[in-house]
Amino acid sequence: MKDKSASTGHSRPLPRIIAVANQKGGVGKTTTSVNVSACLAELGYRTLVVDLDPQGNASSGVGVETRGIETSMYDVLLNDAAMEDCIEPASLKNLFVAPSNLDLAGAEIELVPLMAREHRLKKAVDSVLDDFDFVVIDCPPSLGLLTVNALVAAKEVLVPIQCEYYALEGLGQLLRNVDLVKRNLNPALEVSTIVCTMFDSKTKLSNEVVAEVREHFGDKVCRTVIPRNVRLSEAPSHHQPINVYDPSSKGAVAYRLVAKEVAGGTPPLRSR
Repeated sequence: MKDKSASTGHSRPLPRIIAVANQKGGVGKTTTSVNVSACLAELGYRTLVVDLDPQGNASSGVGVETRGIETSMYDVLLNDAAMEDCIEPASLKNLFVAPSNLDLAGAEIELVPLMAREHRLKKAVDSVLDDFDFVVIDCPPSLGLLTVNALVAAKEVLVPIQCEYYALEGLGQLLRNVDLVKRNLNPALEVSTIVCTMFDSKTKLSNEVVAEVREHFGDKVCRTVIPRNVRLSEAPSHHQPINVYDPSSKGAVAYRLVAKEVAGGTPPLRSR
């Protein structure tokens, strides 16, 4: 894949802000958000997971209990709480999370009348950028205002696509939304990475889907595919990313390779 590291005139490159988006449910979006982030942290990158899904699965997946948290992403987006007050350390060195909970479920409606409603997440994320190498935003499975906020805040979009029938179904609408946000709200936004998930090497279908995705998106598609793996399915119930739950599993090996592809030549904060 191309080196997508940021380049500026400053000695410290800008942090990478990546929205993980696909309005189709069950494609491995939260699994990818959690495990790519955890593997980036393992590589030495200070990484923040922003959980924008009211179910809070990304928060619990990195070991943060969402019940009873004092400040959540709901408070940041709707009540102007400081982003730094929302951030919690995760169960892995260099990994942090801005958690969500069910309070966020009504945010799509509550955001509608607010001023600069599409820019509220960007303002919050920008306030903490100096502390991180990567900010990974786990979007809800919809194309509503929460996802639009993520696309306005991000510079890159990572799209997980499952290796199953109708894999590309609905993707056109996501790409159209990304283009709309790019033209009207965030000119820097690009789809930078496609990750093929739930790959079963034994089936002809999985191989055909990967070939089709590569034909459509070229070198934006990660060389590494994410296999169907029981340990990947088990890890969330233990509130651990896969590289903690079972470091030698096929899922952990694959997500480490994807994280390296995503990171490219980005230097970690400690070496800047």
